[in-house]
Amino acid sequence: MNHDRYDNAYIADILKTTRTIALLGASPNPDRPSNRVMGFLLSKGYTVFPVNPGQAGKQIHGRTVYRTLADVPQPVDMVDVFRAAEYLNGVVYEALALETRPKVIWGQLGVRDDKAAARAEAAGISVVMDRCPAIEYPRLVA
Repeated sequence: MNHDRYDNAYIADILKTTRTIALLGASPNPDRPSNRVMGFLLSKGYTVFPVNPGQAGKQIHGRTVYRTLADVPQPVDMVDVFRAAEYLNGVVYEALALETRPKVIWGQLGVRDDKAAARAEAAGISVVMDRCPAIEYPRLVA
């Protein structure tokens, strides 16, 4: 897939069918984008599992933080990645190793790795990169 541009229907379908999200790089700091986006997603009815090894066992927005994707207690529909682009390949490998793989890997603004995306897509996982669901949701779903 060409990740230079996404069809609105592609993004809208992902946002409408996703129910559970693992948010990698979740921060307890309310000034951080990951914290604000997590709050937004929770306010829209998504179940969000924060993932951050440095915060594991603590709470963010009343939700327990997990160390890794594999530690999240149930399968997720989407992995929302708040990590630098160079980590996206590792995130894809981690997602592919899960017993139940996510349907979507979503790289936040500035997070793009076309080779990692191709690997995920070859395994049947949809990919969005360099976008934010908190920006796309009001534009396409609300």
